[in-house]
Amino acid sequence: MLVLAAAPVRAEPLPVPPQWPQVQQDAALPRYAWSDVFADPRLGRLLNAALEHNQDVAAGIANLAAARAQAGIQRAALFPQIDAAASYARAGGDGSSRQGDAFSVQGLVPAWELDLFGRVRSLTAAARARYLASGEAARGVRVAVIAQVANGWLAYGADASLLLNARETADAARGARDLTLRRVEGGVAPLADLRKAEITLAQAEADIAAQTTALAQDVNALRLLTGGDIAEGDLPTGIEDGAARLVAVPAGMPSEVLLRRPDVAEAERNLAAANANLSAARAALFPKISLTALAGFAAPALSGLFDSGNFAWSGGGTVSAPIFAAGRLRGGVALAKAQQATALAAWRKSVESAFRDVADVLARRATIADQLRAATAGRDAAADNARLTSLRYAGGIASALDDFAARQTATLAQKSLIATRLAEATSRVALYRAVGGDDPQPH
Repeated sequence: MLVLAAAPVRAEPLPVPPQWPQVQQDAALPRYAWSDVFADPRLGRLLNAALEHNQDVAAGIANLAAARAQAGIQRAALFPQIDAAASYARAGGDGSSRQGDAFSVQGLVPAWELDLFGRVRSLTAAARARYLASGEAARGVRVAVIAQVANGWLAYGADASLLLNARETADAARGARDLTLRRVEGGVAPLADLRKAEITLAQAEADIAAQTTALAQDVNALRLLTGGDIAEGDLPTGIEDGAARLVAVPAGMPSEVLLRRPDVAEAERNLAAANANLSAARAALFPKISLTALAGFAAPALSGLFDSGNFAWSGGGTVSAPIFAAGRLRGGVALAKAQQATALAAWRKSVESAFRDVADVLARRATIADQLRAATAGRDAAADNARLTSLRYAGGIASALDDFAARQTATLAQKSLIATRLAEATSRVALYRAVGGDDPQPH
């Protein structure tokens, strides 16, 4: 098990088992990008558009830029600030004994803290850790958007398959209705049989309308995620088409893979920031030493301002130490300790939650293939039974109720198979997201 070292206060292993439960450990997890998992070029075009135009991604990158700027501002405190000033004055009057011009140019170091006890360095380390945490948060947004686009694309494929199923059911129901109508008109079937056939047709037509709406809503969702229009050629024709080039992340992996997850990495960076803030709070208990310096030229004439005889300088320092602060500084240390403990608990919880997410997905992956085989066999049997029952009904052997029930069973079996295929495909997306993806931190 891997011992994390980013936060020096906690030298402890991951709070999870070293391996995933009930998973064959026959392959190490390779490094992978989203393009390796979502290999279909149509989906790839949508993912590229989302990463470029999605507003959540844009906000994450903006937050990262702000954190980077804040870290730069804090780092500047490690170096002395140098100011420059130039002045001109003219003095004199009716009662003045002296009059004339005065020119000066000065360079000033107002107050630079000599960081003997590491307070400024600790604050700089905290700011950098917060910047890195913002980077992990931005990467988490990218991974989430990638998964949302992939799932939306697969949902469109499933709805396209359901629409095709509804149309095929409607065509078959229309033929059964026409056959039953002729039988009723011929006096060999009761009117109730016709009504059953009409019910089946009406349900299929309602499914067509519902699935047409669902497809339009799927496209709207993808438009929102990608920030633009969706070309019809970039959409799958069905769930089998959508899942055909979706590559599953290998299952054999150690639990250290959790360190890749953006939320876990972000929690660890926040813990490092809390540790640095604690160090800064402790350093604030010690004296502060500040240095000042002044150097420049002064002369009564501008032409002789920079002559060597006109140079002057001064320097000094101050030491300030807390004598009585009514417990404010020690309260700051106690607060920083509590925040560090909170950050540690948050890190541990993020690791444990990540482990559960991956374990849940792997548990689903372990059984989905069997479920898919069973759903396929059930669909095939139901479809064949509907065909045979329809032939028997046309030959006057089976009843209209038998034909109606067989068609309903075949329709439901096909819908179940489509749902299982969608679940199998989205489980691959879920595994990609659960292990945190492997896309680089955005800049």
